Amino acid sequence: MSEITQLIKSLKQQLRAHGITYAQVATQLDISEASVKRLFATEQFSLQRLHSICGMMNISIAQLVQQSQQEKFPSALTIQQEKTLTADYKLLLIAILVLNHWQFHEILAYYNLAETELIQLLAQLDRLKIIDLLPNNRIKLRVDSNFHWLEDGPIQQFFQQHVPNSFFRSRFRAKDELLLCVNGMLSSESIGILQKQLRELGRKFNELHYDDTRLSLEERQGTCMVLAIRPWSLPMFEELKHDSR
Repeated sequence: MSEITQLIKSLKQQLRAHGITYAQVATQLDISEASVKRLFATEQFSLQRLHSICGMMNISIAQLVQQSQQEKFPSALTIQQEKTLTADYKLLLIAILVLNHWQFHEILAYYNLAETELIQLLAQLDRLKIIDLLPNNRIKLRVDSNFHWLEDGPIQQFFQQHVPNSFFRSRFRAKDELLLCVNGMLSSESIGILQKQLRELGRKFNELHYDDTRLSLEERQGTCMVLAIRPWSLPMFEELKHDSR
């Protein structure tokens, strides 16, 4: 990875950590949001524009360079960190919200939590090194932009426990709902191709989620997308197979 690419990656991480959207950057630079996305895609920033963006986070270009060289945020938590979150559903909720770039005032307005209780929960996340709790209750993430839960870790197991009995309790007929279930005979190679495409779809979900942070809470809704694939058939069908199959 070139030094410029690493610097732009660090800039993206800092913007996300501070909850700053491309739309806000566009307003700061007095250009369109599409132009901002093009700047990041081509990695062609003037020093003046880079300085202006850094000013939105109260850091200098020198500090950004230093962070790009030194600070590497983890892309996943440890097992113990995830266990701590699943042991307290309120702490887990706040962790999920801040990882989704919610700010202090938004959480207070949306959930029935006292200000002191929310500060205590955020302080716990700070001690877990998931966030930095800054003055005036500002929140800075300490995870990579490609953050994910541990595979088969405590968080994933927690959701697997609750998804079947809650998420699928629907006919999936509403405008914002969709359920697709397809089955067939596939080779290992074909399954691998689909797994890759599902991972890409998961990344697209995260990209759209970040883009939508520019919208108000009233224009968004909590959304879950479950992606899964494995060799499987109904048990009653399995019972009809020859023993040798």
